[in-house]
Amino acid sequence: MKKTINIVAVLCVSILTGCAGTNFKRLTNDQLSYGIDTSEIIRQKLGKPYSEGVITKNDKQFKTMSYAYASAGGDAAQEGVTAARSQGLYFYENKLVGDEFTSSWAVDSTDFDESKISQIKKGSTTISEVESLLGAPSGQYLYPLVTNENEKAKIYMYSQTKGSAFNLKFYQKLLVLSYDASGVVTNIEYTEQGSKEKI
Repeated sequence: MKKTINIVAVLCVSILTGCAGTNFKRLTNDQLSYGIDTSEIIRQKLGKPYSEGVITKNDKQFKTMSYAYASAGGDAAQEGVTAARSQGLYFYENKLVGDEFTSSWAVDSTDFDESKISQIKKGSTTISEVESLLGAPSGQYLYPLVTNENEKAKIYMYSQTKGSAFNLKFYQKLLVLSYDASGVVTNIEYTEQGSKEKI
C-alpha cells in the first residue's frame, strides 16, 4: 500500500543514523480538524516536516507530510527495538483528510494485538466495540482516502526496527477498518511487512 511506504522509509532513514529527526508530540484527533486544517496549519503546529511528498490513491493525488524521530538509546516498549515514532498526514486539495501515527517508544507505543482481528466482523461489529477490543486507534482516513464518500476508516499501525546498521530488521503491521455513518465496520484490511522475530 503506497500510503504506508512513506512512513516506513522515514523510519528506516532515522534508524540508520542512530538518532535522527526532531522530537515531536503527536497531534491527536482532538487537535486535528479534518477537512479544515491545511498543510500550513500543521506546519505551524509541528514545525518543519521530516519529509514531504505526493501519493496517488483512488485516482486522486494527495500531498503528504511526515514527522519522525528515532533514538538508538531511547526507552523502547520492547527490548532490542530502536525507539522511534512517526506521524504521517494526508491532504487533498490542501485539506487534511487523514493521518496515521506509529511508535515503538514505551511512552506512546502503538502496538496492538493482531490475534484479536478475527473477532471483528463486517456488518455487525461497531467501531466502539473495536476500540474496546484493540484500544484507541492511531489514525483516521476520510474520503477520498477511503473509497466510499459516506464512510471513514480507523487506523491501527505499529512499526519497529531492530538490529545493527548492517543487519537491520524491519516490521510493520497495519489495520484499516472502514465504517459507515452508524459506526458499523464495513471493511477490514490487514497487512504485515518484514520480520517480527524477537531478539
